[in-house]
Amino acid sequence: MIYFDNAATGGRKPDSVIRAVNASLQGYCANPGRSGHALSLAAAQDVLRTRELLRRFFNAPDAERVILTKNCTEALNAAIFGLIGSIGETPPPHIVSTVAEHNSVLRPLFFLQKTGKIRLTLVPLERGRIRPERIAEAVRPDTAAAVFTLASNVTGTGIDPEAVRSLLPENVVMICDGAQACGHIPIDMRAAGIDALCLAGHKGMHGIQGSGALLLSERFSPAPLLYGGTGSESFNPDMPAFYPDRLEAGTLSCPAAAALAEGVLYLIPHLQKIGAHLRVLTETLCRGLRAIPNIRVYSSANPFGIVAFSCDNLQSEFFAQRLSDEYGIAVRGGLHCAPKMHEALGSKDGLVRASMSEFNTLAETELFLSAAKQIALSAASF
Repeated sequence: MIYFDNAATGGRKPDSVIRAVNASLQGYCANPGRSGHALSLAAAQDVLRTRELLRRFFNAPDAERVILTKNCTEALNAAIFGLIGSIGETPPPHIVSTVAEHNSVLRPLFFLQKTGKIRLTLVPLERGRIRPERIAEAVRPDTAAAVFTLASNVTGTGIDPEAVRSLLPENVVMICDGAQACGHIPIDMRAAGIDALCLAGHKGMHGIQGSGALLLSERFSPAPLLYGGTGSESFNPDMPAFYPDRLEAGTLSCPAAAALAEGVLYLIPHLQKIGAHLRVLTETLCRGLRAIPNIRVYSSANPFGIVAFSCDNLQSEFFAQRLSDEYGIAVRGGLHCAPKMHEALGSKDGLVRASMSEFNTLAETELFLSAAKQIALSAASF
């Protein structure tokens, strides 16, 4: 099967990642930070290595402020709810976000808005993208944070965090959803002024499902979202005040941490080539799809590997199903958990999303285009 669903989860992992997971399961399947025996210490050392590699890769300030999570959604919830927990909700602070967001941003914000804990402004699209100056213009005296994606999971359109930061007041915290951007483009937390970088391990970072991270700046200290055992300060009825323990309740997944570490090591020498290759693939797909009658393309060339399109007379889910059943090509159809983005694009019936990784080839894009053309032409005949 040709796998073009990498924005949902990475379909192929580097061999080093697979070996790391096996080594973790077979060599030291123990609980880090809970015991003093050799296997527990080995597991803890592996987790510390993962934190330090992530810190270096994203130029984060402190490895202790690299919080390991099970996915990007958990990281975003920890940052968003943790922000409100740290600053209070009286009077309700103002939050700026955008219509391009995934539900992992929107649903926490809508819940906080519905319960009267925040006031919310969503910045609209302009010609298919979010302009940094519009985020800044939405800021008010009571604005506590700007929360936005670094790359749309629907169209692959990016938002430059450094451009946003340069326009924001210093006191406004910047929380970034890096689910689709991390592992595809260089991200420097210090240079960009990012206070919370939330990432998925299982997409561009080449980790496994069940891995993610929240990287914090020195000035942002969110309140705990989860409460439970940490292996430290067990007599303390509250969560420890220090990081990472403050935000990491319960047992960590050592195989996920090991995979994420190896994913970073794989990316270090390959990152620039990955972005360039994905630009070529997405440009090829966009150009080819635009030449097919009855197809409308919503993306342009991008380093995130995402191309979204619609087909007249055929619902996106049915188009995706035909690609799978008749041609052995995996894509995703539907709303992609980003309802406001689809409203803004005028695609409330959903879009077909082809999302590629560096392991995909130009030959596969040509096969995809041939299949898409045959499906579109057959749909037009009805």
